[in-house]
Amino acid sequence: MTVEITTLDNGLRVITDAMGHLQSASVGLWVDAGARHESEEMHGIAHLLEHMAFKGTKRRGAKAIAEEIEAVGGHLNAYTGREHTAYYARLLKEDVPLAVDILADILQHSVFDPKELERERQVVIQEIGQAFDTPDDIVFDHLQETAFPGQAVGRPILGTTAGIQAMPRENLSRFMASNYHGPRMVLVAAGGVRHDEIVALAETHLSGLQRGGNPAMSPARFAGGEYREDRELEQVHFTMALPGLTYEDEDFYAYQVAATVLGGGMSSRLFQEVREERGLCYSVFAFASSFVDDGLFGVYAGTGPEEVSELVPVLCTEIARLGHDAEEREVARARAQLKAGILMSLESSGARAEQLARQMLIHGRPLPVEELVAKVEAVDVEAVRRVARRLAGGTPAIAALGPIDGLASYDEIRASLAA
Repeated sequence: MTVEITTLDNGLRVITDAMGHLQSASVGLWVDAGARHESEEMHGIAHLLEHMAFKGTKRRGAKAIAEEIEAVGGHLNAYTGREHTAYYARLLKEDVPLAVDILADILQHSVFDPKELERERQVVIQEIGQAFDTPDDIVFDHLQETAFPGQAVGRPILGTTAGIQAMPRENLSRFMASNYHGPRMVLVAAGGVRHDEIVALAETHLSGLQRGGNPAMSPARFAGGEYREDRELEQVHFTMALPGLTYEDEDFYAYQVAATVLGGGMSSRLFQEVREERGLCYSVFAFASSFVDDGLFGVYAGTGPEEVSELVPVLCTEIARLGHDAEEREVARARAQLKAGILMSLESSGARAEQLARQMLIHGRPLPVEELVAKVEAVDVEAVRRVARRLAGGTPAIAALGPIDGLASYDEIRASLAA
């Protein structure tokens, strides 16, 4: 990797990863602001702003933004997370100046036209409705709300229909002015790029960003509990999480390996026991997500109403067992999976740009691939058992949708975890 970093006078960090053999490039602006930075009255504003950024600037209308990038065969997109928002493009290397120009334009000079806003409100409301109609997606929003009730980190990223309909236009400008500052943004380019050229583009198009402040983010406080919704579906969608680990926790890599051992592939404990041996479901997996100050370690399964009573105790048993009988051969297999994922991601300019941006926003520096691989390879069976025991004693958060009559009570599930 040939990673170079330059910080402009306004605090904007410019990062490049040259991949000389590529004729294309991925370039984007990542912002250290997401749904967690919203006040309650602004719930959904980060995501609505992400949509509205593409709806016209002082120089370009919404149609012109789409036409300019697609006229060169490029692709422009964005996403909103709980802690970050990203705006990025993939295109041929000779067209990178156009991408930086457009990205800089939409994040500094958007006009938030009232007519466009009214149309985009309806688009976001449709997106909310689509999520509601996708039970294996919306169940994770319910899990997040149950784990972190009454907190920004627990609220759905998309917002609510009522909130989006009532959101004042001026909130868009207020949120952007409060959060879109030089020190809280990174411009990343990977692929067929030259660092000095990207820095020059940043100085031309992004030097107007203000240094700004660093608005406080309310801390995450895991509470646990349950959410149940009896809905007419073919399957029960069940997910459960325990308090997880932060990015900076000393056991972070053991945490990732533990989740992979538990439910990270076809050879994992959950897949083999729940699907292959018992035939209780089609989809089952484990996850280990992190935030700057908390995390979630959990499982998901989709199963039939007749199978859920048998399935959930098995999930709990497998989580509880991991802290006592994890084996070296399965830990080695999980390490290999994670290592392969890290190294395979180096073949994609988009994955490299995404990885560098997240590392800069979370850790303040790029993490060399050699360092990442070494930390994964250092995880042994005792580390996996230790982290599994750390996690297993917590109060769970549970969310379930579908025909849930056969689902055990919360107290029964909690007791199964402790067994």
